[in-house]
Amino acid sequence: MLHKFIIFLLFATSLNAQENKYSFTLQEAVDFATDNNRAIQNAERDVKIAAQTKRETTATGLPQINANIGYNNWLEQQVSLIPAGVFGGVPGQFSEVTFGTTQTMNGSINIKQKLFDGSYLVALQAAKVYLEISKNAKEKTTNEIRKVVAYSYGNVLLAEANLEIVDSNIALLEKNVWELSKVYENGLVEEESLQQLQLTLSGLKSNQRYTKRLKNIAYQIFNNSLGLNLNSEVVLTNSLEELVLLYSLLTPSRSENEIEEVIDFKIAVNSVKSDELLLKLEKSKALPSLNAFVNGSYSGNSERFSFTENSQKWFGASLFGVTLDIPVFSSFKRSASTQRARLNLEKSKSNLEETTNKIKLEINTARSNYEFAVEDYEIKKNALDLSKNISIKNEIKFFEGLTTSFDLSQAQRQLYMAQQDHLQSMLNILLKRVELESLINTPLKN
Repeated sequence: MLHKFIIFLLFATSLNAQENKYSFTLQEAVDFATDNNRAIQNAERDVKIAAQTKRETTATGLPQINANIGYNNWLEQQVSLIPAGVFGGVPGQFSEVTFGTTQTMNGSINIKQKLFDGSYLVALQAAKVYLEISKNAKEKTTNEIRKVVAYSYGNVLLAEANLEIVDSNIALLEKNVWELSKVYENGLVEEESLQQLQLTLSGLKSNQRYTKRLKNIAYQIFNNSLGLNLNSEVVLTNSLEELVLLYSLLTPSRSENEIEEVIDFKIAVNSVKSDELLLKLEKSKALPSLNAFVNGSYSGNSERFSFTENSQKWFGASLFGVTLDIPVFSSFKRSASTQRARLNLEKSKSNLEETTNKIKLEINTARSNYEFAVEDYEIKKNALDLSKNISIKNEIKFFEGLTTSFDLSQAQRQLYMAQQDHLQSMLNILLKRVELESLINTPLKN
């Protein structure tokens, strides 16, 4: 029995481990983050809140119905004094009397309806703009998360590729050190030559430990951007070479209206609309408002609680009315408020123009940076090929005694730097392309 339980426990643990393992292409990672990132989820909640606010605003202009039921029981009735002469008493004296029954109950219903209110009409438009602003905010958040996911995806691939290169360099250099140590033992080279390679190897191993730490942090940043547990096991199925091939061949889209798709432009436009509505609101405060109402009520009176009995008498009343509120004079308060709203609108229009020019400059800069990244990749790729050839030739010359260990180390360090530059140029193609597509609000292509 215990044996079966242990097998079941191991099976359950294995199944749980498989459930917690994730595999992503770049596009799959972006799609997953869109559904699971906490910032996007909160932005979606803000959109829903704005939608409910719009419903709430609309409802204020529809009929409002309120009902009321009241019950009163005089523990000690109020005494009123009236002139005694009214009842044939002594003039100049007062009689003590109580009015009504000790218990009363009444029920009423009240219906109100706006007939005209300028502020309400503006509020309806403002609620719609508020909903659009919330959608803009969600779109901006989603756009930023797409960029963060792509950046973190690329950084993980960079860390993996970097570690792979460092491991390969260490393996090759360890072989060189071992071969040179045999030569040194036979007295054919100086100790300094061996120490020079050992020093280079020590630096590589230190870089290896640092790269492993960066790799772990890169994975945690990636998991966090997707809304996963920091230590979740993930596998990235795109390679850095695949993404470079994809994004270096794609031509950045151009459109005459591309600025209209930029989220910051949409936000600036909605800011102008919002301030236009605020100006309308201030102007509408000078208009009269017209409201209608209907009231209906029933009341009952008794010396005891007989309100549930069929014999209880109820007296009804109803009332219909219309009220017209006319603003007359506000000591120039409305005028000041209107002028303030008009100035804010002028500021928003000026900000829109400034934002438009800024976005055009940012798009041109981002497109130029992307094109340079593609060009720089080719340059770094050629430089890497040259560095490899130089390093191989120096290694051959060194073991043939035609060059010094210092020259060999110099060539190796040049190769290591060229490798790092090449990897960074690959990553830059992805990053600059993502930056451009994020700016013009174009989804990643995969």
